Amino acid sequence: MNDRHENGPRRVGQVKEVTSLANPIIKDIKNLTQKKGREESGTFMAEGLKLVIDALELGWTIRTLVYAKAAKGKPLVEQAAVKTVASGGLVLEVSEKVISSITRRDNPQMVVGIFDQKWKPLRDIRPAAGETYVALDRVRDPGNLGTIIRTADAAGASGVILVGDCTDPFSLETVRATMGSVFAMPVARASVDEFLSWRKTAGVSVVATHLAGSVDYRTIDYKKKPVVLLMGNEQSGLPPQLASQADQLARIPQQGRADSLNLAIASAVMLFEARRHLLELAMVK
Repeated sequence: MNDRHENGPRRVGQVKEVTSLANPIIKDIKNLTQKKGREESGTFMAEGLKLVIDALELGWTIRTLVYAKAAKGKPLVEQAAVKTVASGGLVLEVSEKVISSITRRDNPQMVVGIFDQKWKPLRDIRPAAGETYVALDRVRDPGNLGTIIRTADAAGASGVILVGDCTDPFSLETVRATMGSVFAMPVARASVDEFLSWRKTAGVSVVATHLAGSVDYRTIDYKKKPVVLLMGNEQSGLPPQLASQADQLARIPQQGRADSLNLAIASAVMLFEARRHLLELAMVK
């Protein structure tokens, strides 16, 4: 980040009280609901104390912590504020009216964090034995992407690769749908050509879902190599350029009247099958 970011001029380790919607700092934060604002600042917004704490514990850089006056004095909020100031961030104590305006909710979370975005360079992904990645071609729906990131985290996958023109994983809607998994799941992005070039040297087995697939997804050997599950666009599925480069074209058998599955559901089915040999029930304490 340079010296001017979503908060205007850099304010190191400050605590401020803000009550006006016209405050320029608040206006800059609200700009993060727009893709242009996120791209220009390299930051994004996460709602809720749990998400903020998870992010801090996982080493994400917090730029601004915003909390409503009603949350002041709560131990976990105070701890988050101390960590924010210690890392040179800005802490804002605001009215509920201001935090509702920021989150565009009538019943908002009491805490919001502004964090630096993190992208995993595709060239740095070298899948090891037992690892599973999800590659998504032109995923368009923020809810689908957020749910897939959350599901990949739950299944123990190692990352998500966005191929082509995908929706923004750091949008407010996507981050909400991840339920915090956006902080735990590495996300990479690539053009179709970059992805196909990477897979040639990555030593992976690419399993793609396709309506023309002739292989039952349950019969595939997911143990031989690291696996990349390649999932197509919600409306049009995988284009021939990608489908033709898959090692296996798989299909999920269906019986009812529905002719297709939601992308997030299909990704979940594939993920848990691909990792079934690696998953065990944890003992309940």
